[in-house]
Amino acid sequence: MLINASDSALLVVDLQQKLLPAIHDHEVVLAQAVRMATIAGLLGVPVIGTAQTPDKLGPNHPDVARLCDKILPKSHFDACAEGLLPALPTAVRQIIVTGCEAHICVLQTCLSLLERGYRVLPLLDACSSRKATDRDAAFERLRQAGATPVTVEMAAYEWMRDSRHAQFRNVLKLIK
Repeated sequence: MLINASDSALLVVDLQQKLLPAIHDHEVVLAQAVRMATIAGLLGVPVIGTAQTPDKLGPNHPDVARLCDKILPKSHFDACAEGLLPALPTAVRQIIVTGCEAHICVLQTCLSLLERGYRVLPLLDACSSRKATDRDAAFERLRQAGATPVTVEMAAYEWMRDSRHAQFRNVLKLIK
């Protein structure tokens, strides 16, 4: 059940400039999302972002946007309803998820991905909501639905597998 870089993608859900200040621990969530997206880029893992009604909530935070291979604008809370599935490379079977709000867009997208047979791994240290109780409820529901919550470090080290990996030193600098 290890996380494989070769069949993974990172999904960055709605880390938008106007929304982030209202999110519980938003500085931590943003920093961890940027760290995970940077690591994904070093390891060749595709990074797909979403932006909820960007005409109202603005663009994704620039630190995240620059790391995304694609950003999908959407109005549905479930990104699968608006182009996420065709945007995923065909080899992808595991989706690591970061973003907000955990109990709305992250939850609905993860549940849809699970229904479609993907292995879904939301990042405990890189997802949040306006209220911590909503975030916690979302993770409980995701666990019950079959998602496997992980941390940034867990995903990074499983993607590399070995301290002799060509990017190990670069990833280690990002984690420490």
